[in-house]
Amino acid sequence: MVDDGYLGPERREKPRPLAKPGTRVLIVDDSTTIVAVLRKMLQQNGYQTLEAYTAEEALELVRDIPPDLIFLDIVLPGMDGFAALRALRREPATKQVPIIMISGNVQATEQFYVQRIGADDFMKKPFSRPEVFARIERLLDEDGVPRRVGMQTATPP
Repeated sequence: MVDDGYLGPERREKPRPLAKPGTRVLIVDDSTTIVAVLRKMLQQNGYQTLEAYTAEEALELVRDIPPDLIFLDIVLPGMDGFAALRALRREPATKQVPIIMISGNVQATEQFYVQRIGADDFMKKPFSRPEVFARIERLLDEDGVPRRVGMQTATPP
């Protein structure tokens, strides 16, 4: 074993906060590779995945099967991710669903920071497995349910 001087816990030994079993994640990206990579990562960790390759497909899908979390690419054919984000925030089924925007396009990334219109997080492509799960973990409440950043759950009186 190589001594690298690191004295912290081994990454794999740290407990990972997990989402509630059956948490549904919608992946919206026109890249079949990105969709496949995210699908595999998420399904290996007990998530159910839904996929859409266009914003229009995603908007139709969420009306029938509301997700618990959405990964949304910014650069999409037809309606872009910013327009899709605005539409998802107007849709009753997804108004409170956390959305992580993703992009490998530098200009789109810069535009995201200028137009931060209701997204809960941003992830740059290429991304790593630890980054995907770190971003999800930041959105989980104490019950393992993805929640919008700064959104409080209603507590009964």
